Parts: sequence; structure tokens; C-alpha cells
Amino acid sequence: MTSTAAVGAAQAAETRFRLSGAGSHAVLAPIGLGVVLLGAWEFGVRLFDIDPFVVPAPAAIAGEVLENLPTICSGSVVTGRNALAGLLIGAVVGVLAALVSSASRVLDQMAAPVVAALSVVPIVALAPVLYTMFGAAADTARILVAALSVVVPVYLNTLRGLRQVLPVHRDLMRAYAARPAWVASTVTLPTAVPFVFTGLRIASSLAVISALIAEYFGGPIGGLGKSITSAAAGSDYALAWAYVFGSIVLGLTFYVATLAAELWFTRHRATT
Repeated sequence: MTSTAAVGAAQAAETRFRLSGAGSHAVLAPIGLGVVLLGAWEFGVRLFDIDPFVVPAPAAIAGEVLENLPTICSGSVVTGRNALAGLLIGAVVGVLAALVSSASRVLDQMAAPVVAALSVVPIVALAPVLYTMFGAAADTARILVAALSVVVPVYLNTLRGLRQVLPVHRDLMRAYAARPAWVASTVTLPTAVPFVFTGLRIASSLAVISALIAEYFGGPIGGLGKSITSAAAGSDYALAWAYVFGSIVLGLTFYVATLAAELWFTRHRATT
């Protein structure tokens, strides 16, 4: 018995070691690749004497990031607030629309062309129209632009998840005379949750991109999108790239936050 336990403990330790090694490689490999690419970028700019308006050197961009870090952080808050509001609104609308479509084939067929139309609406053309309707001073237009970009991926992934429920499970709940609300909370929604998070991970980056594009056409001076256009218009290209770097960090923050929420929910669900 003791030898069996010892073997099991050794195997568990070996498994943890392998997982930790795989995890470290998963983290270090992208970092190493990023360092190599940045070094090649810096070397190429200096070797070929590339003009800053074409592409500035990473060292110049890093200097602008450090010098303007408070401004970049405040701009990230402005843009992130609109992106977060749009993400929440679009996610709620997408999930509710998917629930309605999954309950009725007729409604599903009616919603299909609407969703297809939303998926091809150009944000560049939509933002000026919404600014005309709601005004450039209010955040309404920017939030709506972000929300519209979120609805489609959340809707499609949620609808796919809702359709993954096996008919035998629904028949079993029907045999127990379970109420529709009970069936939804115990069978349908738990099955669809992983698909919902997949849609949210995709939509989180789209919300940030849409909020940035919407700021190009108006809005608060402190937003990252507005700051990028202002710096580029003033021929301060390194500063413009510094704001682009802030936008990348903001988008990654949204993505990591949704991924962390998904991991937490998965672990919490596994322990209950």
C-alpha cells in the first residue's frame, strides 16, 4: 500500500513538473520571439536609415511611452470605459437574442439576415452617422459602435452553444415535467457557457478596436484614438506609435480579463 502511494506521489510530482515546464515554455517562447522581433526592427531602422514617418525605431517609441505614460494611461481609461460599456451592452443583447432564436426556428430564420447585415456594417461609415444622431460630445455613439461590433460574435457563439444540448437531455427534463426556466438554468445555459466565453474573448478585442476607430471621427480629446490622430497630424510619429502601444496593451487587458473570467468560471463549475 505504501509503495503504491509512493508511486502515485512520484507520478503526480512528475506530472506537475512537466506542466510547469510546459507553462514556462508557453510564457518564455512568445517573450523571446518578441525580443528578437524588436531587435530586428531596431536594427533594420538604423541600418537602412528609415524615416520616422515610415516607421520609427522601437527605442524612440519606448522613450515616448515613458515620457507620456500618464497621458497614455488616462487615454486608456477614456477609451476603455467606452469599450467596456459597449462590451457589456453588446454581450447582453447577443445572449438574449440567441436565447430567443434558439427557442423558435421562425425567429431564428428572421434574425439570420439581420445578424448577417450587422456583421458587414463598416465601423468607419457607422461612426459619423451615429455622431450626427447623438452628437460628438456624448459617449453614446462610441458605446453603440462598440456594442454593435460585440453583438454578432456573442450571438453566433451563444446560439451554437445552445444548440449543443443533446435531445435526450431535453426529453429527460420534459419527462420530469420540468419548467422551461428550470431546464434553461440546469441544462441549456450550462452547456452554452463555454461558447459564450469564446464569443466574449473574440468580442473583447473588437470592442476596443471599435471604440478606437469611433474616436477618430470625434469625441474626447483624451481618448487613445483621438490622441493617435492628433500626434500623426502633428508629424510626431513616435508619439503616435506610443499611443498605438497603449491601445495594444488595452486590448490585451480586455482579452486577458475575459480569459481569466472563463478560467475562474470553469474551475468554480468543476468544484461544484
